[in-house]
Amino acid sequence: MNLMLNGKVVLVTAASRGLGFATARELAAEGAHVVICSRTQPAIDAAAERLRSDPAVSASGAEVRPVAADVTNSADIASLRDAALDRFGRIDALYVNAGGPPTGRFVALSPQDWEAATQLTIQSAVELIYAVLPTMREQGAGSILANTSVSVKHPLDDLILSNSLRMAVVGLVKSLSIELGPENIRVNAIGPGWTRTERVDRILESRAQANNTTVAEEAAKTASSIPLRRIAEPEEYARVAAFLLSPAASYVTGVTLLVDGGMSRSVL
Repeated sequence: MNLMLNGKVVLVTAASRGLGFATARELAAEGAHVVICSRTQPAIDAAAERLRSDPAVSASGAEVRPVAADVTNSADIASLRDAALDRFGRIDALYVNAGGPPTGRFVALSPQDWEAATQLTIQSAVELIYAVLPTMREQGAGSILANTSVSVKHPLDDLILSNSLRMAVVGLVKSLSIELGPENIRVNAIGPGWTRTERVDRILESRAQANNTTVAEEAAKTASSIPLRRIAEPEEYARVAAFLLSPAASYVTGVTLLVDGGMSRSVL
């Protein structure tokens, strides 16, 4: 399928590793110019070099522009947007992503933990969308995709911050899809299940410590609860994310699409 991304400009946050990096790689391989960010310049520069050296990216002619930006900082968000506009003059799509909030049960967390997680998970999404919206309105089109989690349909143990706050992101996405649909701006969410990233590795390590098991045993236990019986690879998620961001998904808005191997038992 032609995703019609060639020459499009996509802003991808938290892209130095994990799902953000995988999504940026898939977009660039499809010919989209990507403006990528993470909190430190060395980390995002290294990610950009990895992308540029990827054969599929170099063959596509896509440009990769790295920017150091913390998505919990309003000034950094504005600078990130300005970097995209200064170089390309447009922003066709925004991939909203941030590191996951800390793990832990309610009683182990403090009100300060909730405040920080709110800033990271929901407020960063709000401010990123505010930053790009005037440009998308002026262009008469745009696509916004927020990375959430399978936990919006299937709450996960010891992840109460993520379970709670990512629901707010889904509410934002659905509401904005209704508000912005008449302006040809699509807004969707994507919910990964267990996917082999550094964050998931840390969760498995924590469970192994708590249960006096090994990471391999915890991974096998997790996989056994998934109908496809395995943990996903980042590129499997990234292909779906690229589709939702692309013009190929031109009649898809207001959805939260799970990429979870069937893990969620929710009907709706």
